Amino acid sequence: MIPPTELYYSKDHIWIKVEDNRVRLGITDYAQTTLGEIVFLDLPEEGNSLTINNSFGDVESIKTTSELIAPFNGQVLKINTELEDSPEYVNESPYDQGWMLEVQMDNADDIQHLMRAQEYEDYVQEES
Repeated sequence: MIPPTELYYSKDHIWIKVEDNRVRLGITDYAQTTLGEIVFLDLPEEGNSLTINNSFGDVESIKTTSELIAPFNGQVLKINTELEDSPEYVNESPYDQGWMLEVQMDNADDIQHLMRAQEYEDYVQEES
């Protein structure tokens, strides 16, 4: 699946949708495919801070548990609570129903360090 072109991507397979200084994020289709069937998510609480390059939660699949790495500094505004009862949304619809957090970025310029769709696609091909 070619990643959506309107999003940004981190090397840790997080997608980021920018809406002013607020962003929505989740894991990419590549990440959910690699992980397999997702059975549980450990996400931060609203109001918690994200610190760039640090873990902000975990995704647990049948195969493994993987850390979620923050692509920027910010504060969690909203969590997709539907994932508590339906973690499969991350597999079924990673870019829509499977979103994880809405975050207020500390510095909007941090987005410049992320990849666009073609760069991310090239990165994934090199990695695999």
